[in-house]
Amino acid sequence: MAQGTRRPPLVADKRYAGSGRAGPKKGGPKKSAPRRGRPAAGARKGGVLSGLLRSLFGRKARAPSASQRKQTGKQTGKSARKRPTSFLGRLLRLVLTPFRLLFRLIWGFAWRVIMVSAALVGLAVAYQYSQLPEAAALLDGRARGSVTLTDRSGEVFAWRGDQFGGVVTAQTVSPYLKNAIIATEDKRFYRHFGVSPRGVASAVRINLREGRGPLSGHGGSTITQQTAKLLCLGVVYSPNDWESERAYERDCRRGSLWRKAKEAVFAVAMEVKYTKDEILSIYMNRAYLGAGTYGAEAAAQRYFGKSANQVDAAEAAMMAGLLTAPSTLAPTNNLQRSQDRAATVLRLMQEQGYLTTAEMRSAQNTPAVLSEAAAARAGGYFADWVMDTIPDFFGSETTEDVVIRTTLDQRLQTAAEEALAHVFETKVREGSKAQAAIVVMSADGAVRAMVGGRKTRVSGVFNRATQAKRQTGSAFKPFVYATALELGYSPLDQVLDAPYCQDIPGSGQWCPQNYTRKFYGEVSLTRALRDSLNVPAVKVSEAVGRDLVRRVAADFGLDSELAAGPALALGASESTLMTMTGAYAGILNGGSSVTPYGVTELSLIGDDTPLMGASGGLGERVIQRKAAGELVWMMEKVVSEGSGQRAQIPGWQAAGKTGTTQAARDAWFVGFTADYVAGVWMGYDDNTPLSGVTGGGLPADIWKEVMVRVHEGQTPKPLPMIAPQPITPPAAPAPQPGQRPRLGQELGRAVDGLLRDIFGGGG
Repeated sequence: MAQGTRRPPLVADKRYAGSGRAGPKKGGPKKSAPRRGRPAAGARKGGVLSGLLRSLFGRKARAPSASQRKQTGKQTGKSARKRPTSFLGRLLRLVLTPFRLLFRLIWGFAWRVIMVSAALVGLAVAYQYSQLPEAAALLDGRARGSVTLTDRSGEVFAWRGDQFGGVVTAQTVSPYLKNAIIATEDKRFYRHFGVSPRGVASAVRINLREGRGPLSGHGGSTITQQTAKLLCLGVVYSPNDWESERAYERDCRRGSLWRKAKEAVFAVAMEVKYTKDEILSIYMNRAYLGAGTYGAEAAAQRYFGKSANQVDAAEAAMMAGLLTAPSTLAPTNNLQRSQDRAATVLRLMQEQGYLTTAEMRSAQNTPAVLSEAAAARAGGYFADWVMDTIPDFFGSETTEDVVIRTTLDQRLQTAAEEALAHVFETKVREGSKAQAAIVVMSADGAVRAMVGGRKTRVSGVFNRATQAKRQTGSAFKPFVYATALELGYSPLDQVLDAPYCQDIPGSGQWCPQNYTRKFYGEVSLTRALRDSLNVPAVKVSEAVGRDLVRRVAADFGLDSELAAGPALALGASESTLMTMTGAYAGILNGGSSVTPYGVTELSLIGDDTPLMGASGGLGERVIQRKAAGELVWMMEKVVSEGSGQRAQIPGWQAAGKTGTTQAARDAWFVGFTADYVAGVWMGYDDNTPLSGVTGGGLPADIWKEVMVRVHEGQTPKPLPMIAPQPITPPAAPAPQPGQRPRLGQELGRAVDGLLRDIFGGGG
């Protein structure tokens, strides 16, 4: 090239392709191009980071920006050289590759499982939806029916079975009750889809914090889930498939994980099928609320004597509080505990805006109390006894709603309970475990009151009036003298009270003693009964014949196994207080047997035709009316002059008999006025001897307290007694007591009457 000739600048072809320019502007600052094959520091850093991100998340790097393309140049085609990877990037990729593959594998499996599970759940929900009936068919889910007991005046005093007061809905119940249930059981009820994940998580956290398993204790169930459980997830009870209703309910209440999953599916299906108010209505009608009540209406009637649409805030809070533990918190079991729980429910209602602070405090300061019928603890001993006397298909096993009209007089029942409490509070030493029982009935056997133990307001416990068989002691003696009077003895006949022994085969010599350990010589039959002398009673029994005494006693109702030996006359046999009181009623009514009864009529609700009438009453005549009247006269002397004087009722004639068994293990007083018969037993359940107690002591005191209250405000009536005619001297010597009379003597004249009247005659 010639000197001075200027070479043109070297310019790469199409270096600025797409820019429309042949080169950079003249005069512009020159930039040094980066060296090929060695990225700039920022580019190296970005490359490593992007590689790391791609390794972790499997994502492609973003396309370089225009400024980056200017810096690094654009490489195209197969001849473009790959950017070298740093050692750190290669190392990270090597380490993270297994995790990336595992993540992709798990994710690929998980989303498929989720999709399949969702499909299966959807199918399960659809199936349950198709099986659900209309909401109205689910309101009454009882397997058993109810039994309502009314007193002699028609007033309800007790319930048994599964009580269902009637259908209620979310629109018809008291707003207080509806709000109390939601505030207590599921405050997000109207916002969830049947299952509350937040509620489940909270319940699991509480269970773990309290040291239980995650599914033990708090369940986090919504009202919908609880309703699903009440419906037993659609499984209907069948006696053919289950050992008992209790076994069926136990299976329905199981809390396994699989059961919870099925419950959730069923709950979602219910949410799809029914409205929220329909679900709440089913829940309020089927929930058990204690004391045999199912549903809000039955509980409101049971506890407060009013409909569920009339309960106030305090009553509604008490009912809602029962849902967590109905048997434990039932106000009939522990009113104070139920009121404390109701106070908590009222606070929840206030916190959630259902009550103002003033309304909450007012309700807490005036808590709900039980109605008079509810306070009677479901009828106590009397109701239990009535249920035992009717057929099971009308009682404990009924599938219908039954109404039973009974003989109970609630005024007399209160009198008996108050009398027993008064005597034990004022005359029995503190801490004594002695028990007592009382029965009051009319002369025809209609039971008017019953107390089966010192704890009067209880139900389903041992009833000492009807279930305890105890030796009767001297309370049996009237039936010895009844036999003698029927055979022609006079209350004025004499018998020798003197030492007396018999040889008992296999037992040796037996010599009865009087309670006083004294003998009184010639005494009348009346005095022998009045002072409860043992030797004369045995002699009269032997004179008339033990077989006849047993027959007369059995015909009066004392049909338990009677003693075979001479101790029969002294009450060695056992009887219940109910049976003994019924036998005395036969004496009062003129000599006819009675069967104690408590039911006068049984019918189904809504049916005017009774299915069953009175369960007892007057039976066959046992002794002649004259003999019964004379026996009443003799027994009146027991109260007015003899061993039962502590039973005297001011202004009233009363008759009765004391009874004390060997070692004072049992003490009795059974007696009557013209209107009522009452029996009292006292003793220990384990047969421990009473200390200083005889039938003429505390039992007579209890009897008096009962009868004074029973006859309060009544006009006194005379006893149906017949005074004996004076005895004229017999032409022939009278038979000696202890020796069976011969035909032709004074006692023999009654044999024909005995055969005619005791064994089938009229009268």
